[in-house]
Amino acid sequence: MDLLLTYDVDTTTAAGRRRLRKVAKLCEGHGLRVQYSVFEIVADEKDLLHLIDALDDIIDTSKDSIRIYRLPKDGFAQIHTLGTARPHPHREDLVL
Repeated sequence: MDLLLTYDVDTTTAAGRRRLRKVAKLCEGHGLRVQYSVFEIVADEKDLLHLIDALDDIIDTSKDSIRIYRLPKDGFAQIHTLGTARPHPHREDLVL
């Protein structure tokens, strides 16, 4: 499934800045960062549940916000970008 994940972590404290780094690192392991706090992720149901559980362990639910949107099948193929935004290949081989 194609997912769009966004987050807003309260960074007014040192603990908040640590949470932000942990959330970002976790998301980088699951998808492509397309803006500072926005990731495009291709996952199956099991991976999504693991991701949600891991995020829930990191965030402070009274201060932080995470939204995960399920896009239509092949939703990433339908993205329209403006400015410096560029479409990313989500299902192609990754060369490191």
